[in-house]
Amino acid sequence: MACTLADSLLLFKGTFQKPLRRRDIAAHYSPGVFSLNSDGLIRKGFRRQRSFVNRNKVTVIRAVAVPVQQPAPLENVEHRKQLAEDYGFRQIGEPLPTDVTLKDVINSLPKEVFEIDDVKAWKSVLISVTSYALGIFMISKAPWYLLPLAWAWTGTAVTGFFVIGHDCAHKSFSSNKLVEDIVGTLAFLPLIYPYEPWRFKHDRHHAKTNKLFEDTAWNPVFKDEFESSPLLRKAIIYGYGPFRCWMSIAHWLMWHFDLKKFRPSEVKRVKISLACVFSFIAIGWPLIIYKTGIMGWIKFWLMPWLGYHFWMSTFTMVHHTAPHIPFRNSEEWNAAQAQLNGTVHCDYPKWIEILCHDINVHIPHHISPRIPSYNLRAAHKSIEENWGKYLNEASWNWRLMKTIMTVCHLYDKEQNYVAFDEVAPEDSGPITFLKESMPDYA
Repeated sequence: MACTLADSLLLFKGTFQKPLRRRDIAAHYSPGVFSLNSDGLIRKGFRRQRSFVNRNKVTVIRAVAVPVQQPAPLENVEHRKQLAEDYGFRQIGEPLPTDVTLKDVINSLPKEVFEIDDVKAWKSVLISVTSYALGIFMISKAPWYLLPLAWAWTGTAVTGFFVIGHDCAHKSFSSNKLVEDIVGTLAFLPLIYPYEPWRFKHDRHHAKTNKLFEDTAWNPVFKDEFESSPLLRKAIIYGYGPFRCWMSIAHWLMWHFDLKKFRPSEVKRVKISLACVFSFIAIGWPLIIYKTGIMGWIKFWLMPWLGYHFWMSTFTMVHHTAPHIPFRNSEEWNAAQAQLNGTVHCDYPKWIEILCHDINVHIPHHISPRIPSYNLRAAHKSIEENWGKYLNEASWNWRLMKTIMTVCHLYDKEQNYVAFDEVAPEDSGPITFLKESMPDYA
């Protein structure tokens, strides 16, 4: 779902920072081991590092020795079970052998999961259109105290439009490519999402999942970015903390409307998509306001749109963010490990899965984006039978969200992530608030 969220926060940078030289960032990190402390959720999986110190207050912290005979954490069955419980997972998969290739995994799938079925494809369109229409009806009739429920339904329903466009972008909706482009463009219009720009960037996410600097969907924050200015640091803390479930809005603004971010061969199609989006804004918004007023625009469009971005952000970060899932540089990156072992399957309430066309069944989608959404469950069943012990699986719960929002922050090669309050406790009030206020149910 395309660029790092830290890069998205360039929106807030203004003139506060010069462009980063990422090859310099990489020089800050060196190989090491992943460790688990036992003094609370937000410290699980992390320890303080001398390299991550507040620039205004230097504190020397003595390193803790790790016995050399201790097995690597994810190779230890009991340790994986403990990590799964601590992080809110149902299972944390064991490391995938390095000799397994992505082609091996793809070849293990039954051929029928790749087959396009027009009836099933158009059934998904019918589900989304019907559920969205029902949501608009509920908004129009609901008393004020039931509006949040109507918005939650409608925002989830409109997320189904995105998933349909998502299939079209991967050429897994119809055998007719022109139909796919038309349906994809129309499905994205209510979301004010330009179809072609998103498609070009999203393809990079699949090609480079969890590859440091190059994955365009969801990356950690880098130390140099975090320390570049006090204002940016606070914006990042809020963005990766309390507002993380809406950070896709910053990503949407940053990456889909700038022609300079696309290759010359892509620009023509990008311009067509942008023209469609701006036409929808120029015609659709005034009509909504004319019929219902500004408050009607807020009720019928803005609030469901914010609901969509909640799912856009949540699905993406749950699929690809966990304390034990590393980002690798180009030399260490392995496609099979990233797609099978580094992507998370998460179960949600059934009504959400239906309205969102099983996009939560995400591991087979990363094994091959050509698998249509209506075949994801059959593909996942096959993957469980052949590769089940390597899978990361969860059911959506408070502890899972709390782990991501309070732990998975600054990139560190040795530990994967370092939490903001480990580095800048004086600025990390929002993270402290989340740790104290979010439930810890799994």
